[in-house]
Amino acid sequence: MALRSMTGFARFDGSIAGTRFHWELRSVNGRGLDVRLRLPPGYEAIEAQAREAVSRHVARGNVALTLSIDQGATSSEVRINERALETVSAAAEQLRLRHGWDNVRPEGVLALRGVLEVGEGPSVNVEAAQPVLLAGLETALGALGVAREGEGARLEAVLRASIERIGDLVARITALPSRTPEAIRARLSEQVQRLAGTGVTFEPERLHQEAILIATRADIEEEIKRLGAHIAAAQALVGETAPAGRRLDFLAQEFNREANTICSKSGDVEMTRLGLELKAVIDQLREQVQNIE
Repeated sequence: MALRSMTGFARFDGSIAGTRFHWELRSVNGRGLDVRLRLPPGYEAIEAQAREAVSRHVARGNVALTLSIDQGATSSEVRINERALETVSAAAEQLRLRHGWDNVRPEGVLALRGVLEVGEGPSVNVEAAQPVLLAGLETALGALGVAREGEGARLEAVLRASIERIGDLVARITALPSRTPEAIRARLSEQVQRLAGTGVTFEPERLHQEAILIATRADIEEEIKRLGAHIAAAQALVGETAPAGRRLDFLAQEFNREANTICSKSGDVEMTRLGLELKAVIDQLREQVQNIE
């Protein structure tokens, strides 16, 4: 299994003894696995098994499942709400005792809201239909997986291109002449000469210590090495078969942290420009990673 997106759609149409049913599945991005299930009245018995089936196929995302039964597959069921009937009867008895009303008619009582309930009940044996319904759900979940893998393949190409672009920018930053000790010394010398023109005097030993300190702060070798390690890790994750969305999201945060440090240490216009471009590519990478399971 390659990278999978958290976005997908699938539908399955089936029948049980002439009764048509339809499963419709939609999935979108989510921090974890959130399953929302809508079942017709009378089919609640399959909810637990349906949720379990989803968890076997989907590791992450908001998944909405809807089971629809054709109108012809249900039968009207008339029920008397015993509690409501007792309440109405008690009220009618009080009226008879207090006011002598003795002409309460049954059809009038049944016409009162809540006494008579008309509902829809399944016309098929739900227990017997469970294997067929759940088999249809398994087929729909398989189709959903195919859809998510198709979108994942497109995202994988985008992610690989972004990672390659990050590697290119890191290589260009690494090769900048401004990173060499000679370039750093030249900048310090220029700054010292500019200050010396103002009449300020410097102790040679103190100046040497400050030069070493500034050069140390300006060094980005550690950031370059960490970015190289993050690039290798990201390339490995993109090629994994297990869900990698969370780990890729974490890596994107680490990429951004190193890019921020490079920009803050930069003493060169070109390094700043490349650092900002690096941050822009990392932001694009992180946006796409949010869609990965």
